[in-house]
Amino acid sequence: MATAVFFHAHPDDEAIATGGTMAKARAEGHRVILVTATGGEHGEVEEGFLGTDESLAQRRATELVEAAEILGCHRLAWLGYVDSGMMGTPENDHPDSFWQADLEVAAGRLAGILREEGADVLTVYDEHGNYGHPDHIQVHRVGVRAAEMAGVSRVYESTIDRDRLRELMERAAELGLADLPDTDGVDDTMGTPGELITTRVDVRDYLDVKRRAMRAHASQIAETSFFLAMPPEAFEAMWGLETYIRRGAAPGTDESNILEDA
Repeated sequence: MATAVFFHAHPDDEAIATGGTMAKARAEGHRVILVTATGGEHGEVEEGFLGTDESLAQRRATELVEAAEILGCHRLAWLGYVDSGMMGTPENDHPDSFWQADLEVAAGRLAGILREEGADVLTVYDEHGNYGHPDHIQVHRVGVRAAEMAGVSRVYESTIDRDRLRELMERAAELGLADLPDTDGVDDTMGTPGELITTRVDVRDYLDVKRRAMRAHASQIAETSFFLAMPPEAFEAMWGLETYIRRGAAPGTDESNILEDA
């Protein structure tokens, strides 16, 4: 049995980006740890969704606990930072935001968890945070440094296969997807070229678990949202593979499991 720590920026990121891998790891008998950097305080929520005197942070914390249970996490931990908002917004400058966090301090918090758990594997995001979100970029920076501190050599950057995304967008009509932008919207700030991806995890057997974990984040992912409303064939095409870059991997590496030989 190996221990994998999945490090994410906000509640719901874990279900969207790595939920299938987490469920697969649990099913294969590994220990699955989820660490979330922020409370997602600045996410968008429909008017009237929250209860009286209920904050978005409170609701998202509750949703994350439910999603973690669905995914089979053995432990859920928080780093305790505030959501930094989208790049270029005033929330970036809040002194308690993750974007403003001292790298060594934040990495030290995560490294402590890695040591406690005897982590064999850590997942972060790619260096531009998949799409440029400040908290996602910070997950990369903090996670890489924490792995150095704790001596975790197997670090995987969760990323989007840019080429595959363009292909799916070109097949939107065939898959029953409407209102998708054209492929010009997928520029060099979105994900990673397919040739640089080292690890493709087939999670089709765990899509029901992934979907239920996404549904648990109802404040952010409504039943009518693009994520949940797509037809089953499209959902499988979009989410059936979760992709990673293994840091330090030799050119040509082609893996199908982040816990292979861990």
